[in-house]
Amino acid sequence: MKETTVYRSIEELPLVLNIEILMAVLNIGRNSAYELVRSGQIRSFRIGTQIRIPRQAVANFLANTAA
Repeated sequence: MKETTVYRSIEELPLVLNIEILMAVLNIGRNSAYELVRSGQIRSFRIGTQIRIPRQAVANFLANTAA
């Protein structure tokens, strides 16, 4: 069984997130997480085949969506 980390604030998130952490933080499914990244709504970058999302990109997304 996979252990789930609970984040209480944006500052507690890792500096760089992967798709799984993004899914947990936003409480969304895998397809929705990939769509947010693919569409550019959440800024990301690739390291080889892995997608990484800066913590600040998630904060910006949340700030812009809440406004």
